[in-house]
Amino acid sequence: MTTIIGIDPGSRATGYGLISCRGSDLRYIASGSIKTQQKSFFERLRDIYDGVDLVLSEYTADICAVEGVFMAENPNSALKLGQARGAALAAVLAREITIVEHSARQVKKVLVGTGSATKQQVQYMVKNLLRLDGTMSTDASDALAIAICHVYSVQTGSQEGRGQLNPRDLYRD
Repeated sequence: MTTIIGIDPGSRATGYGLISCRGSDLRYIASGSIKTQQKSFFERLRDIYDGVDLVLSEYTADICAVEGVFMAENPNSALKLGQARGAALAAVLAREITIVEHSARQVKKVLVGTGSATKQQVQYMVKNLLRLDGTMSTDASDALAIAICHVYSVQTGSQEGRGQLNPRDLYRD
């Protein structure tokens, strides 16, 4: 059984979602949002790191799937998102978990069938595939979608999850 944590980084709310899989059998483990308070930006980065670290202390993950970097229209927003992403991924790397990237377009295409799917369509498919009821934040459903996308991409041999970083490789001679 492989456990995947999907992370949807943001400077105000970072979504996370954990699933396990054996073959094509997907199981929901947990999901939620790490919300940062009205603090300085650097304190919010610490909150993101600490929040991801706390989740990973409660649940064991074999792989972390994260949305690939994209260019935002506002350069300041892109920089802040990149820093939030870095804080989340630093917590993952500290636990020596392999990180893979999938583009937002690929996540939508894998789950809904089109790369231009809406957040509502993605959330509907996440709930359907994991057999979940009730309400869920878009941050959490986006994170679960990234994790599900990784499972299906591995099963179909997609090359999109190419941005792999195994932290153990950082320490090899």
